[in-house]
Amino acid sequence: MRDASITLLAPAKINISLELSGKRADGYHEVKTLMAPLTLADEVSISIARGDSKDRLTFTCDDETLPKDADNICVQAFHVFQQATGITAPVTIHLRKNIPHGAGLGGGSSDAAAVLSGLNTLFKNPLTRPQLEELAALLGSDVSFFFQKAPAWCGGRGEKILKVATLPSWKFLLMKPPFGVETVWAYRQWDAKKWSPSRRVDIEKIAIFNDLEAPVFDKYLILPVLKEWLTQRPEVITAWMSGSGSTMIALLHQELTSDQNQEIDTALMKNFGESLWIARARVHA
Repeated sequence: MRDASITLLAPAKINISLELSGKRADGYHEVKTLMAPLTLADEVSISIARGDSKDRLTFTCDDETLPKDADNICVQAFHVFQQATGITAPVTIHLRKNIPHGAGLGGGSSDAAAVLSGLNTLFKNPLTRPQLEELAALLGSDVSFFFQKAPAWCGGRGEKILKVATLPSWKFLLMKPPFGVETVWAYRQWDAKKWSPSRRVDIEKIAIFNDLEAPVFDKYLILPVLKEWLTQRPEVITAWMSGSGSTMIALLHQELTSDQNQEIDTALMKNFGESLWIARARVHA
């Protein structure tokens, strides 16, 4: 008998705005953020093996730099699902990465949401949507967002979600230097001193800003230079950092031609190094 299997896309996200208002009693930060899923996505393939196996989970990934053990959030998602349902059938999960990690693009959280959703589908929906979201909250503050498949305001520590009716059909250019920023570190830096208020740019009545830019830019000096460089480009409306970084986002005036894309890519790598990761994306509709 063939194995039951499913393949899901796990979209990246960007924070269009990110406002912090202090640390909570539980150690997390109170946030208000407008997030949007992107057309850029990882791919999560899950199979249920027939018969019995001593190995309840076989997890593989095409990115050799990621852990394959309990430090990986996909593995953690499998275990919380197994504990919640009591299901012990052996499972194989393969993750194909397109979203860089340490990027502020929510790749790990999105992968975890895809694992929970895929397992629930394969095992005939033993958990309700609210139960899945409870498990998601155990794994990370923004994992629940990725069940929405739509832009949303997220509050609390990120788990309180209010859908947004629509967003403009914006085009984004994403750039990540060859380093990540640890989320916990970024929030600690924000706690450590009083930073100047984030500069807000209003585009089509939507405020674009990120309160974590100041503490992250204070250490990673290439990021404010990259932001300034982008804002001087004629193709770019505005630029900002997503989440805790290190990805910078450029909002473009319009879809670029292949020649324009090549020209800006060449200029970016000339000025910021050939190891710069560059991608294009839209809001996932």
